[in-house]
Amino acid sequence: ALLGRSLPPLSAVVLATWGTAGGPGAAVRGVPRRPAWHRQRRHLTVCAGGMQEAWRLYEVTPILPHFGGEVRGVVLQGDDPLPDDMVRQLKEDMNKYRVLIFKGQGQISGARQVQISRQLGVVESTFYKHPQSPHPDIFRVSNDEEQGCTNVGRTGWHIDGTFQARPFKYQTMHFHAVCEGGETWFIPLKEFYELQDEETKARWDKLWMVVGGESYAHPLVYQHPTRGDTCMMLHCGPSFCSGWAVDDDSPDPAARKPKSLIRPRVIQDELTARLDEAVDKIGLKMNWEVGDFAINDNLGNCHYAPPGTQARPATAGLRILHRTTIAGEEVPRKADGRTSFMVA
Repeated sequence: ALLGRSLPPLSAVVLATWGTAGGPGAAVRGVPRRPAWHRQRRHLTVCAGGMQEAWRLYEVTPILPHFGGEVRGVVLQGDDPLPDDMVRQLKEDMNKYRVLIFKGQGQISGARQVQISRQLGVVESTFYKHPQSPHPDIFRVSNDEEQGCTNVGRTGWHIDGTFQARPFKYQTMHFHAVCEGGETWFIPLKEFYELQDEETKARWDKLWMVVGGESYAHPLVYQHPTRGDTCMMLHCGPSFCSGWAVDDDSPDPAARKPKSLIRPRVIQDELTARLDEAVDKIGLKMNWEVGDFAINDNLGNCHYAPPGTQARPATAGLRILHRTTIAGEEVPRKADGRTSFMVA
């Protein structure tokens, strides 16, 4: 039976606060080079009070008109935390672009990647700690089991952390080695939902994904916690979904309650087929380069690791990805106010 029980409130999340400035940079003839984030660019913006100067610490080049951004000329390596202004800009840009890719970062240490991740929120690590991982909070992924965890992300389109009451907010992804065909595919879920016809939207809006282990049920269609737009909560991997609860037909959506359950593959197969079709229309097949450092909006995008990520290292090259996950801060909530619930 499905018993709707409210999830407990999230305890106060204390985000790391840090000092300003400092950072990497070799000295030239005894004069320290200023960190890349100090090379600010000034823009004029129009506001109610007239012209106002706005400073940006880096520039973003859109990858697609609606989704994704690339950043060059910024050095993330160093010992000091990122400046507060840069962290604020990162979060603002994540709201706009949903995935940011910082190019040419070399090999950032595990400790540095975790330090940056902690400035974005609370690092939450729920994965196996591979012996080659450089830090307890780094998930090391590879196409060679001696080098990292294999077959990660291969079960199907998904967002990470659906087994939790509050799925992850962000991931950071840093590529120390890349292989031929080792792409990551991303689809922005707002645009994916908007691609569907009205009948499909209405049907999907009545579904709840009961996660594997039957601990929680998340709304398939819900509101992004910071953007406020309509997006989706899904995992198409066989072991990650126990079934789909279906709302009754109450005319008031806020009064609806799950009345029946359908098999997981029915909806997972439908979603997979539509996502596979959509990726070339609205998605991004990211062909990584060594040194790429990405931040992904886990709640706004779904992603998938295609077969090439597990190509034989002897023929395609070695793939090494270091990933962190930043905790979610809110229980998924629908536009009518209903939230994920515990299943009993």
